[in-house]
Amino acid sequence: MAGSAYDDRDGVIWLDGDLVPWRGANTHVLSHGLHYASSVFEGERAYSGRIFRSRDHSERLLKSGRDIDLPIPYSVDEIEAAKYLVMKENGLSDAYVRVVCWRGSGEDMGVTSARNPVRMAVAAWTWGAYYGDAKSVGARLDISTWRRPSPETIPCFAKASGLYMICTLSKHAAEAKGCSDAMMLDHRGYVAEATGANIFFVRDGIVHTPLPDCFLDGLTRQTVIGLLKARQVQVQERHIELAELEEFQQCWLTGTAAEVTPVGQIGDYRFEVGELTRTIVDDYERAVRA
Repeated sequence: MAGSAYDDRDGVIWLDGDLVPWRGANTHVLSHGLHYASSVFEGERAYSGRIFRSRDHSERLLKSGRDIDLPIPYSVDEIEAAKYLVMKENGLSDAYVRVVCWRGSGEDMGVTSARNPVRMAVAAWTWGAYYGDAKSVGARLDISTWRRPSPETIPCFAKASGLYMICTLSKHAAEAKGCSDAMMLDHRGYVAEATGANIFFVRDGIVHTPLPDCFLDGLTRQTVIGLLKARQVQVQERHIELAELEEFQQCWLTGTAAEVTPVGQIGDYRFEVGELTRTIVDDYERAVRA
């Protein structure tokens, strides 16, 4: 199945309570979510048949729905059952799991959508390393010209589809320069995150990571902070100026898709794939398979 277009694969997808053939998991072109981004989602990874922090992802999905006034008509238990059913029916044990909820087509087709049904789909597929061989050599990142917006302008703590528009623009620009991804600043000019992953830096054995006060505090980010503290490594969550990158020796990204990926370069700033980075990569691998 890997390598083919995402709408042309074998298998089944859970759609609104039923398992449907992969190629038949469709929505109408006048769905509100397509036109107005009334959609939230989760990306999750399963290892040896167990989705890492699965219930946390399901709970966050419901919270994201509430944040954008999208009342998801399923409970955490129902979402959990759907995810594991999809993995079972597709014969998957190590997989990427995508749950997405959106406003479908209905009586409303303007900005308002209260009368339109909320729909949900769950798909799963095999997906390798998000950044290719970066785990050994370190990813190369561009510095985006787009910035993460202020919490006063958009519900930035929801995992909402509309928030990723500038991420797509940033990553396309980065790839055109031969980079794997882009690092984004926030609306004040502080370091924020990559397009789909949180970011960490190391200086003299102390770990520094941006304070998530205008972007998603990722579940992988939280896990990695816990792993660092278990090793008695000092972690400072704070605002980080771009110029500080000159002083950092190591850097890595965290995310469900990215897992823990070392970074070798951001713009003109360079980093080593150092001992602490390799240690956290290994610690995370053990944690997700425990």
